[in-house]
Amino acid sequence: MISQNTIQQILSRIDIVEIVGGFIKLKKRGANYLGLCPFHGEKTPSFTVSPSKEIYKCFGCGRSGNTISFLMEHEKYSYVEALRWLANKYNVEIEETETSPEYKQQQQIADSLYIINSFAQKYFSDNIFNNEEGQAVGMSYLKERGFREETIKKFQLGYCLEERDAFAQQAIKNQFNTELLVKSGLVVQRDDRLIDNYRGRIIFPIHNTTGKIIGFGARIIKSNDRAPKYINTPENEIYIKSKILYGSYLARQAIDKNDECLLVEGYTDVISLHQAGIENVVASGGTSLTPDQLRLIKKYTNNLTIVYDGDAAGVKAAMRGLDLALEEGLNVKLVLIPDNEDPDSYVNKVGAATFAEFVKNNKKDVVIFQLEVALKDAGGDSIKKSAVVNQVAETISKINKAEDFTKQQDYIKQCAELLKIEETGLNALVNKFIRERISKQEAKLPADEGLYQEQSTGQTVTRVEDESFTLLFKDELQERAMVRSLIEFGLQQWDDNRRVADYIFEENVEHEMIDNKNLLRVIETYKTWYDAGLEPTSKNFLYHDDLQLSTLVVSLMDMSHELSPNWKDHYDGKIFTREELYKEEVFSSLNYLKLRKIKRLIDTNQKDMDKPHSNDEQLMMLQTHKALKDMEMELTKQMGTVIFR
Repeated sequence: MISQNTIQQILSRIDIVEIVGGFIKLKKRGANYLGLCPFHGEKTPSFTVSPSKEIYKCFGCGRSGNTISFLMEHEKYSYVEALRWLANKYNVEIEETETSPEYKQQQQIADSLYIINSFAQKYFSDNIFNNEEGQAVGMSYLKERGFREETIKKFQLGYCLEERDAFAQQAIKNQFNTELLVKSGLVVQRDDRLIDNYRGRIIFPIHNTTGKIIGFGARIIKSNDRAPKYINTPENEIYIKSKILYGSYLARQAIDKNDECLLVEGYTDVISLHQAGIENVVASGGTSLTPDQLRLIKKYTNNLTIVYDGDAAGVKAAMRGLDLALEEGLNVKLVLIPDNEDPDSYVNKVGAATFAEFVKNNKKDVVIFQLEVALKDAGGDSIKKSAVVNQVAETISKINKAEDFTKQQDYIKQCAELLKIEETGLNALVNKFIRERISKQEAKLPADEGLYQEQSTGQTVTRVEDESFTLLFKDELQERAMVRSLIEFGLQQWDDNRRVADYIFEENVEHEMIDNKNLLRVIETYKTWYDAGLEPTSKNFLYHDDLQLSTLVVSLMDMSHELSPNWKDHYDGKIFTREELYKEEVFSSLNYLKLRKIKRLIDTNQKDMDKPHSNDEQLMMLQTHKALKDMEMELTKQMGTVIFR
């Protein structure tokens, strides 16, 4: 296990905007930062990061958390893996205490695969620069393709020798585990012998978003009809093909800077364009685009330009994943390379400036292009043309961002003209597909989809804060407000002799007024720290090793009621903040809980009065009822009174 001293060093250096901003594009909005939520594929930004509170919250899907929980959710790390990732980023040396055997084994597998891949990359690169066969075959091939040595080094390209087990022998010599070598895909086991899997091939290392090598692509050089042109790493603990875009690690900054991502098919397309100075480019590997790949692009830009070969196969490949890209809200354009060229050969033929100009001037709208191609294929066949109408209507229906309504209507108008049909008819067909999609989605949802289960508390709350929510969960909201006030303002002065925490604890709030057991646990934890002489803040909870406790406190610290920094431009006079009105907030939430307690006592007493009792008992209950009603009236009066400090 990672020691507490190490954890505290990590936590003291965390910058949530820096960490979250490394995965999604954030823009400053007042005191906070806003971006597109990476957890539910939204089209309009509702994902808010608060640097002062060190939390994030999505007002679309309700997800919230801190830096560590973001890494756990987004990167699928465990708690310890997230800490290790942060330690590596901030150069904190990890001090271990004790580790469970299960976790140790899991961590060792992932770490070992990274180490094996790193070793393999260095081995293959050394072959291409320092081995006779590597230079004669591998380096010659790459130079014939026009790659310079600095480019080869930049992409860490390499070569695997023809010898059956040259790499395997080196790996065994360095005492790498046989099973993990096979799992990495670098070798295969035949007749109790390890054989190199990429013999006689150029090696293309594949990196994750942090720059670690997660796998390889291997291209054959010699002509061999029986062997596949490319072999890729099999999926394992660190290599998942659907989540990878080749070159994304080296292209991230250029994509962000240019606000555009160029998508090509192959490894060499990426490398040639980089070498020409066009660095905002990634490759799909020729497969259909997946939602994870599209979301990876969308972290950096909304503008996707597909640059593929102009032949029939290239056009077909470019169309794959189009609907998914539109659903993700990406602005998709298509550029087809002429003269049976691919991006690799074309940039080498015409040069970087001409290539960039060609891309700029030849972007086609993919929806219109798809329609033109389909109409050409349909010819005069009325049945095929009818299918085309349905196809384009379904494609247009995928454009479902509210702010893209105008774009959708423009598509309907243009496509209706090309199809020579009435615009109103096509519009109706598009709406039909939208309704069908919504109906299918609703059919998959449980009857109470309007509610969701809040992981931290187990309480069911509505997604939208409306009047029904307030009515149904008013008690819960007041309990949460009370606990939030304790966490945020507990160390503030209540009067000359007491802090807010003292005032709250004097009312025995933790024993008498809180129904939610999880919220009660937060109060008891705070009180334990407070009684021990510590001064608890939200940070003590946000990074607590009890993730249920941490997640609950994050959910309390939401940002839905923060004052807009621009409000002062529209309002004359002093605008008080929550920090300035903390006494009113504490007083109000505490009095509400007191009033709720009194009402319950009145109800209990009333039920007792309905039962047979002696005259003395009946008199005592009447007196109790009067005393409780007096207290109720006094509290009600206080809650309607303005408090002056």
